[in-house]
Amino acid sequence: MEKFVINGGTPLKGTVQISGAKNAAVALVAATILCDETCVLENVPEISDITKCLTILREMGAEVELIDKNTIKFNTKGITNPEVPYELARTMRASCYFLGTLLGRFHDAFVPMPGGCDLGDRPIDQHLKAFKALGASDEIVNGANHVYADELIGNQIYFDFVTVGATMNAIFASVKAKGLTIIENAAKEPHIVDLANFLNSMGADIRGAGTDVIKIRGVDYLHGVTYATIPDQIEAGTYMVAAAATKGDVVIANVIPKHLESITAKLRKCGVNVVENDESVHVWVDGPLMTTSIKTMPHPGFPTDMQPQFSTFLTLAEGTSIVTDDIFDNRFRYVAELRRMGADISVDGKVAVIQGVGRLTGAPVSATDLRAGAAMIIAGLAAEGTTEIDNIHYIERGYEKIDEKLRGLGADIKRVYIPEATSMKLSG
Repeated sequence: MEKFVINGGTPLKGTVQISGAKNAAVALVAATILCDETCVLENVPEISDITKCLTILREMGAEVELIDKNTIKFNTKGITNPEVPYELARTMRASCYFLGTLLGRFHDAFVPMPGGCDLGDRPIDQHLKAFKALGASDEIVNGANHVYADELIGNQIYFDFVTVGATMNAIFASVKAKGLTIIENAAKEPHIVDLANFLNSMGADIRGAGTDVIKIRGVDYLHGVTYATIPDQIEAGTYMVAAAATKGDVVIANVIPKHLESITAKLRKCGVNVVENDESVHVWVDGPLMTTSIKTMPHPGFPTDMQPQFSTFLTLAEGTSIVTDDIFDNRFRYVAELRRMGADISVDGKVAVIQGVGRLTGAPVSATDLRAGAAMIIAGLAAEGTTEIDNIHYIERGYEKIDEKLRGLGADIKRVYIPEATSMKLSG
């Protein structure tokens, strides 16, 4: 078992380079199934979710070549069996994207129920609603979703609520369908736009990505292309908050500042200095931290994937903050871990009331999911004393070399390997 051990209390200083966006990259990798030629993806983050996606493609018969650690060449013509391996799919939520891409190419897809972080009930009923509108049928077979169609025909798709995953799957299934598909109440996140740009660069006809109405006219063929993934807005936001929580002075480089506007606005309300440049943001603190209220919303609102990190930061401000997050059911599981470090947070359903305590103290804590793990790191960096974080495999699902990047900013963080027998004895 591996842990992160952090000796906190040191302000972060320097420049950090942001990697490619996890939420975009997992979709782009799945989208290569739709390409009829070889394509190359650049700026792909070196994270465990991508490793699993690549393994899925290889096991289905695709040729996947790592040109370097962040550049990958794909040739998916060798895929003949539209079935995703069971054990791989059940460990990551993004495996559901293979439903749309396999259906779009083969008119047949067999994908086990997706896994990933435990954030409560995350059904795929809206995904299946989109597939059905295009003429597909679905069934559950041995714990897997089987979606199939004689042909896919463009249609109008209306989502009952805004959903990123279903929007992406609807795009996947529509891009080679016959005729025009109109997706209404579509998600508007930057990774939706990135996916549309990637497919359009291969010859797709997708218009309106980034708005709530997307129009797709099906094409017969998608040619090869070289394409770079957008920077990760959540990784960037995490480092912005880490800089603020430690009262540091950090330049977050390789970002699209517009994607960070909701995070930037909240940090400024809390007394944090944020200066936007063309491809970077400069974050520093030279005064007291103030409280604010947050309600997570679909883009361009404040992202749920930044809520645990920002809530951790708010424990260090003076006064009371109220955080509302009704996107997922279990977003506040990390609160029990923060309380071990001295945080004063009460949770009622999907609302947290945070009484700022000004300081946290180091303690042994666990990462309960990906973004909660990032929150624990921020807490450890800001706290007095030593913090040990276990279950760091969650963190590595979405952050490339986070310990190395933080050490580059002056943090005292190291990765420690604990033999399994020793960890069992300690826990017993």
